[in-house]
Amino acid sequence: MTFEIITDPYFYAVAVPAVVMLGISKSGFGAGFGSLAVPLMALTVTVPQAAAILMPVLLLMDLLGLTAFRRDFDAAFARFLIAWGLVGTVIGALLFKALDPKMVAGIVGAFTLLFLAQRLLFPPRPDSPPPPRWLGALLTITSGFTSFVAHAGGPPISAYVIPMRLSPVRFTATMAVFFFAINLSKWIPYAWLGLLDMRNMATSMVLLPLAPVGVWLGVRLARRISPVYFYRLLYTGMFLTGCKLLWDGFR
Repeated sequence: MTFEIITDPYFYAVAVPAVVMLGISKSGFGAGFGSLAVPLMALTVTVPQAAAILMPVLLLMDLLGLTAFRRDFDAAFARFLIAWGLVGTVIGALLFKALDPKMVAGIVGAFTLLFLAQRLLFPPRPDSPPPPRWLGALLTITSGFTSFVAHAGGPPISAYVIPMRLSPVRFTATMAVFFFAINLSKWIPYAWLGLLDMRNMATSMVLLPLAPVGVWLGVRLARRISPVYFYRLLYTGMFLTGCKLLWDGFR
C-alpha cells in the first residue's frame, strides 16, 4: 500500500526548519521558538493541517524530551499544570470548528508581546512573590486551549512559569512533562475532528527523522547555558513568536 504525501517543495522549505525549532523548544526553550512551527508551516498549508502533520512529530519529541529530563522535573508543580492544561484542551476540542485559528493566533501573539512589554517596563525584583495560583490556573487553561488549536501553548504557560525563576533544567523538564501530557491528550479529539488522515500522517513520517536532531540540540543547550542567557533566548523566542502570531492573526 502506498500513501500520498505532500510534494510541494515550498512546504518542506518551511517545514524542515519549523520541525528543528520545535525540537529545540521541546528540550531547551519550551516557550520560545517552538510556537513558530505551525505559523511557519501555515505559509503553505492550512493551520489545522499543519497542526495535524505535527502530531506524530510532537509525540516522538515529547518522548525524547521526557527521557532526557525524567529526573529533573517538579512533580507537584507538573500535576497542577497538567490538571488545568487538560481543561484547556477540552475547551479547544469543543470549540475547534467554531473558531478561526488565525484569530486565536493573533490573540496569543498580542498576549505574548504584552507580557514581554510588562517584563521590560516593570522588571520583577529578586524578592517579588510568584504569580498567584488563580492566575496560574487561568494561564495554564489558556495554554492547553491554544496548544490544541495551533500548538501554540508555550507563551501562556511561560507567562506563569517564567516569573518563578526556575533553573533552566528544572524549567525545561517541567515543561517537557506538561506538554507530553497535553499533546498526548489531543490524539483522540484530533481523530474525532477528522484531522489525522493518511496524507497528513504520511507527510509527518517524512519529517519524523528531524525530531531527534532538534531535541538533541535543545538538550545540549539546556544543560550548558547559564540562566541569564537561557532567559534572554527565551524572551527572544517569545518576541519572534508574538510578532509572527500577531501578523498572522490580524493581517
